[in-house]
Amino acid sequence: MRVILILIFMLTGFVNAAETNDLSNGQVKKNDSQKLVSWDENSKRWISLDQFWKNYVKENQSHHWGTSRDYPQYSLVSEFDTFLVQVKSGTCLMEFYHSRWRRANDVRRWDDEFNNYSGCAKVFE
Repeated sequence: MRVILILIFMLTGFVNAAETNDLSNGQVKKNDSQKLVSWDENSKRWISLDQFWKNYVKENQSHHWGTSRDYPQYSLVSEFDTFLVQVKSGTCLMEFYHSRWRRANDVRRWDDEFNNYSGCAKVFE
């Protein structure tokens, strides 16, 4: 009986490890409460999409311009700077890339759900 329990615990550990290995940073799913969550590779856990953005900004080596309806002054912005733009439908994490502001997801290629989240779907309107 003891051997069977040990085998069950070992197999459960292997299954959980395999599930974790199949996850990619920025992957999105609905949790048990039907809210969108994203896999954070650094913490190895599912977190809210807003928290995922906060973590990315914190880990990013470039300047973060905060949150506003108005974009930062173009002449002061550098490649890979980040900014949370406020639009009517919410906010969207933007990243300065190749001389213009883009949705961070368009630069980083996280899950496509990020482009539909909060204000990102309507950020260019």
